[in-house]
Amino acid sequence: MSSIDTPLKVSIVAPCYNEEEVIEEFARRAMAAGRAAAADSFELVLVDDGSRDTTWAKIEALSRENPQIVGVRLMRNHGHELASTAGIASSCGARILLIDADLQDPPELLSEMMAMMDRGADVVYGQRGIRKGESWMKLTTSALFYRLLRWLASVDIPSDTGDFRLMTRRVAELLLSMPERDRFLRGMISWIGGRQVPIVYERDERHAGTTKYSYSKLLRLALDAITGFSARPLRIASWAGVVTAFIAMALLAYTFYSFEAGWAVTGWSSTMVAITVFSAVQLITLGILGEYVGRLVQQSKGRPLFMVDRMVRGGEDVSPIDSYDMGPGRHLNPGRRDNFLP
Repeated sequence: MSSIDTPLKVSIVAPCYNEEEVIEEFARRAMAAGRAAAADSFELVLVDDGSRDTTWAKIEALSRENPQIVGVRLMRNHGHELASTAGIASSCGARILLIDADLQDPPELLSEMMAMMDRGADVVYGQRGIRKGESWMKLTTSALFYRLLRWLASVDIPSDTGDFRLMTRRVAELLLSMPERDRFLRGMISWIGGRQVPIVYERDERHAGTTKYSYSKLLRLALDAITGFSARPLRIASWAGVVTAFIAMALLAYTFYSFEAGWAVTGWSSTMVAITVFSAVQLITLGILGEYVGRLVQQSKGRPLFMVDRMVRGGEDVSPIDSYDMGPGRHLNPGRRDNFLP
C-alpha cells in the first residue's frame, strides 16, 4: 500500500466470521454512515476471521467495487477479540469505530459519536438500553456477568456494553501496545482511562444469520475478563482455604472430645461429607490457580497475536501486517502508519 500523507478521519473496523448473509448489507450501511460522518475521509476495514463460507469472496468483491473498503483475511480463526485487534492494527484513521458486522449495533450512530468526540471524549462507547430479540436466559446471564465483573475487577468496566465504540488513535495505539493474548477489549480500553462517555442506544436483532457466540464462548470470554482484570479469585481461594482449615480444626477437636466422652463414632457418611467438602475446595482452588498459570504459560511463549493471510484494497493485494509483535519497538507495515495524528 502506498503511504498516506494525511490520515483519514475515521476507520470503521468490523471483524467477520461466517457473515455471508449480512456482509453486503452491513457494508452498504457502514459506507453510508462513513460518508455522512467524514465525507470521503474514511475507510471500512473488514476482517475475515477464518470464515468457512463465502464471506471472504464477498469482501474481495466489495473491495473491487469500492477502494475505501479494505479486506483483511486471517490465516485461521483467531476469535473475535484478536480479529478486532488485527483490524485496528491494519487501520489508517485518526479515529477508529469498532463494530460487529451483524448489524445489531447501528453504524448510523457514527456521526453522533464523532460529534461527542469533537467535544473532548477519548472514547465513546455504546451502552445498550433495549436489546431486541434476545432470550431471557441471555439477558439474565449477561446482567449477572457484568455485575460480577464490576465486583471482581480492579477497574470500572461499564455495564451493558460490548465492543461497539469509537476511540481516538492515541487510545488505539495504547491498546495495541498492551501485550495480553487473552484479550478482553472493553476492559482493556476501560483500563486505559481518559475521558470515556456512553451513548445509549437500542440494540437490534441480527439482520441475518445466527450468533457466533455460543454459551461456551461466552464463558471463555467471561474467564478472560475476570482473570485479566482481577486477582480477587485468588484471594477468595485463599480465604476458602483459611475457612476450611478452621472447620478442619473444629472437626478434629470434636473428634477428640467425642472419643474422651465415650461417644460412638461410626459415622461413615459424616466422614465422606468432610472428605468431599475439603476435596472440592482443593480442586476449585487448583482450578483457579490453573487458569492464571495457563495464561502465564501462553503469554511467555511470545507467539504473534494473529497472522494475516491476505490484505486487499480496491480488489488488489497490498502488503499486510503479517503479525503483531506487542510492546515497545513493535514492527508495523512501513509507509502506512507513520503519519498518524497524535
